[in-house]
Amino acid sequence: MLYYLFEYLNQAYDLPGAGVFQYITFRAAAALISSLIICLLFGKSLIGLLQRKQVGESIRDLGLEGQSEKAGTPTMGGLIILLGILVPTLLFAKLENIYILMLLITTVWMGAVGFLDDYIKVFRKNKKGLPGKFKVVGQVGLGIIVGGMLYFNDGVTIKNREATAQVYETAEGQRVQSLPVYGEAEKSLKTTIPFVKNNEFDYSSLISWMGDWTKDYGWFLFIPIVIFIITAVSNGANLTDGIDGLATGTSAIIGIALGIFAYVSGSIIFADYLNIMYIPNTGELVIFIAAFVGACIGFLWYNTHPAQVFMGDTGSLTLGGIIAVFAIAIRKELLIPIICGIFLVENLSVIIQVSYFKRTKKKYGEGRRIFLMSPLHHHYQKKGFHESKIVTRFWIVGIFLAVLSFVTLKLR
Repeated sequence: MLYYLFEYLNQAYDLPGAGVFQYITFRAAAALISSLIICLLFGKSLIGLLQRKQVGESIRDLGLEGQSEKAGTPTMGGLIILLGILVPTLLFAKLENIYILMLLITTVWMGAVGFLDDYIKVFRKNKKGLPGKFKVVGQVGLGIIVGGMLYFNDGVTIKNREATAQVYETAEGQRVQSLPVYGEAEKSLKTTIPFVKNNEFDYSSLISWMGDWTKDYGWFLFIPIVIFIITAVSNGANLTDGIDGLATGTSAIIGIALGIFAYVSGSIIFADYLNIMYIPNTGELVIFIAAFVGACIGFLWYNTHPAQVFMGDTGSLTLGGIIAVFAIAIRKELLIPIICGIFLVENLSVIIQVSYFKRTKKKYGEGRRIFLMSPLHHHYQKKGFHESKIVTRFWIVGIFLAVLSFVTLKLR
């Protein structure tokens, strides 16, 4: 909203300094700072309110060190993250941008699903919370909305490069670099494949063998893929939210990486230099992801060990949903196994543990386990590692994976 106000002041009154709101970098920095301030100020008030309302976490006895001390810690702190994302985005982003609208819908939608789950746990005293099938319905519903917006909206396009930037000398002997030449914006189901020289892949090619008529029905394949990615990543973030600061810090690292990808993908110069897909209008997503990172870091102020508040499903499902949709929007979803590697191994540890237990129980009459406990971070707690050490080392691995994802831009 401030963007539109200062744009009007700049055009109508030529107000000194108002033109700075045209720069994505300035608005991203403003969104980041605003998000941090909102989380720090609102967080303290919300924690006090939750304590007065006795909105405390009920802890299951898993035999983990320090677990009993967390009983009664306020939950539903994901509301802090939601506010830290939504308010700066509404203030500094171009709200008519289709990608911004899509991420705002994602934030509110997944926040509502997570809030309902936390509400049932806390106020209805039902430890199981929202039944899993209803969570899946929410994730599938969001996948249909996001997939439909990306496939059918005319504002979602890419541009193919026709000529790269060239350096030439003027008559005065000066070296000048021309801009790369791109064709008209076009609708496409192309995405980016890491570690491959010809790194663009068109989803519609998977069904092209069925005939030319399939060109108009690529959404039959695309939307289920979007649903799968959103469900997998949001559940991965939810499983990772098991010890203080783990999911929040990991999400901040992922957010920084995705923000850089969004910036270079939305810039003609960087897209040409890095030989990556140029996606018009995605640069505006940098403002959203800056607010996202600011909200995660601001929440960490209260969520680091020993945590003063837990985010609950209100926060974890939202963080995972945002990361998934953002990656799909900038066509980097095939990088998710790398950039979201922490979420992936947490998911896999649960799947492997449950599958192996059921298989051995059926075969031997007694279930056996591969890990001492799943998700994976609980395995290390059982081995005697302090949770602060586990979180820090997981963050280090997350940073390594983020850097590795950048390497894929040139390593082909």
